[in-house]
Amino acid sequence: MDTPARLQPLLEQFDWACERLTRRMAGPTVDSGNGTDVDVPPLTDEEYLWEPLPECWSVRRKAEGPGPGASALTGAGEWGRDTASHPHPSPPPFTTLAWRLSHLSELLALRADHSAGRHALTREDYRVAGDAAGAVADFGASAAAWRSALLGADDTALDTVGYCTYPYGGDPEERFLDVVWWVNQELLHHGAEIALLRDLHRVRGSLA
Repeated sequence: MDTPARLQPLLEQFDWACERLTRRMAGPTVDSGNGTDVDVPPLTDEEYLWEPLPECWSVRRKAEGPGPGASALTGAGEWGRDTASHPHPSPPPFTTLAWRLSHLSELLALRADHSAGRHALTREDYRVAGDAAGAVADFGASAAAWRSALLGADDTALDTVGYCTYPYGGDPEERFLDVVWWVNQELLHHGAEIALLRDLHRVRGSLA
């Protein structure tokens, strides 16, 4: 099926953002933005779970229980991501790289399922990675699933309200094209946050 013309620029933006974030986490280099390659060390487990401030929300072993201010660890398996019932803490807690990457991968995987899958996955079904390599691989798999869902969307689907039934946002009340735009901005802004956390970790010894 041919990609609808109005989806093509969003798909190209998504592909570019995924590649840039993946290389920013896994290396060995990333484009600095002006065509120059900058060396990037692979993300380590220590950096993945690094808590730069007290009382961060993060990814934790369920046996250890949720972190400060959280009431639960969401996700399947041994690890979960800090969360709390509504109303969430205000101001919101600072979240680690692990929390942000898990959140991003989860929303891609769930939206893929709720667009072109069984329309059934929940946050409790998503398996949260407790290590850096697993988390980077999960991001790649989730991004590929969402991209596949996009490639299956024709012009009618793009205009369909509720084409995506993702239950943790306004998707059931939105045109699918608007959901696609929203997912791109989620990827771009969380990708930027992850890149900044990597920079802060690299210079952490000079911050005191």
